[in-house]
Amino acid sequence: MYIGAPAYGARQAAGNSLEDLAEVVRYAHTYGVQVLVTLNTLLHEDEYAHAVALAHTLYKIGVDALIIQDLHLLDFDLPPIRFHASTQCDNRTPEQVKRLKELGFKRVVLARELGIDEIRAIHEAVPDIELEAFVHGALCVSYSGRCYISEVLAGRSANRGACAQFCRMAYDLLDANGNEVLDEHGEPIHQRYLLSLQDMDRSAYLQELIDAGVTTFKIEGRLKDTDYVTNITAYYRDAIDRYAERQKTASLKEKRHLYSRTFEPNPEKTFHRGATDYFLHGRTPHMANWNTPKSTGEYIGEALEARGNMLRVRLKEGVVLHNGDGLTIGSEGFSVNGVEGNIIKINKTPESRYIGIPLYRNLDVEFTKNLHSERRIPVDIVLRETENGFSLRIGDKERTFDYVKEPAKNADKALETIRTQLSKLGDTPYVAREIRIESAPYFIPISILNEWRRTTII
Repeated sequence: MYIGAPAYGARQAAGNSLEDLAEVVRYAHTYGVQVLVTLNTLLHEDEYAHAVALAHTLYKIGVDALIIQDLHLLDFDLPPIRFHASTQCDNRTPEQVKRLKELGFKRVVLARELGIDEIRAIHEAVPDIELEAFVHGALCVSYSGRCYISEVLAGRSANRGACAQFCRMAYDLLDANGNEVLDEHGEPIHQRYLLSLQDMDRSAYLQELIDAGVTTFKIEGRLKDTDYVTNITAYYRDAIDRYAERQKTASLKEKRHLYSRTFEPNPEKTFHRGATDYFLHGRTPHMANWNTPKSTGEYIGEALEARGNMLRVRLKEGVVLHNGDGLTIGSEGFSVNGVEGNIIKINKTPESRYIGIPLYRNLDVEFTKNLHSERRIPVDIVLRETENGFSLRIGDKERTFDYVKEPAKNADKALETIRTQLSKLGDTPYVAREIRIESAPYFIPISILNEWRRTTII
């Protein structure tokens, strides 16, 4: 996982305190997950000392790698930690990636704009470096790390984590004489979101990306909510598992049964502007959504009639609306206050221009309500007799306890009690896989077993 530091991340609003990062590292490492922290802005001269000190602190709390853009950082006394080259470095050519490898980078985050042949060419030219590629999330209309419109028009640099997001604003399209250009329907292209790209979705091409040399998939997710993260990571977990099944890769199989969820992942059910594979196989039409820069969600049908605060609609087969659902038509958004057949009561007076326009749902309250997943780590539990008591091992954690042994009057019951109490791992990240008792049957009170289990698992 990647996450922002308290400062110098490419999203100023997505910083995290050192205390929170230390807790994230502890929690993530429990599950074997690496924590990659972004220090990927260009720095002012008076910021380098603080950035270097921050890098050392992040190393001490156990961060696995730093994602950086400003190569001058490498001239300072940095900790012995992995460095990943941010996509903000504009990593589009074999020459650039080779240079970064020579500078000591272990991984390069490729520019989003690369096609599959360009990715393959980079891997073939520099085969001994990890390549990370974006597969999902928001897109910028400019080359990665090379957008200056915010700096020029607002004094807020995207390379300083302060992009004003001019690509999500409305514009008029004028010809050389200052006249509004007409669209294919003869309407003036006036106050439309001409630069607002749809979101990337390359879930159908994971095998192709792997074959081209990509070692790591990246989901853009900073400033997104937990619903989005839960849904989209599950969506890609399924896609990767399908790839593993095709390749008969056993290493992923064990993980799948540890993971449970209460929903079927669907990227259209959380923040979603539409989908594009974005130059992966060359230029494709309809990369932008001129109607709105906001989340449109899933297409569900169209409006047939508007009257009062009601919409008569034709819904796509299988769509069920709920009170509280959020709907969009063009750039307009509203919520469902009641449903009766194909009549929807909404929280605003509908306009006649809604008729015949595609209807989308960007909030499915039932889906969100049931959005929950859980991952557990299987551990073997071994209770052994020692000279002065017992040792208890849970996974890779082991403690020894002095205890006066008392032979059990009912051996079977005593052993069953031990197994039952030691398996109660409750709300910890662990679940018991195998329990072995390597001792004679002794009577050990439930309270003592519970104390040993809690002490060992910490």
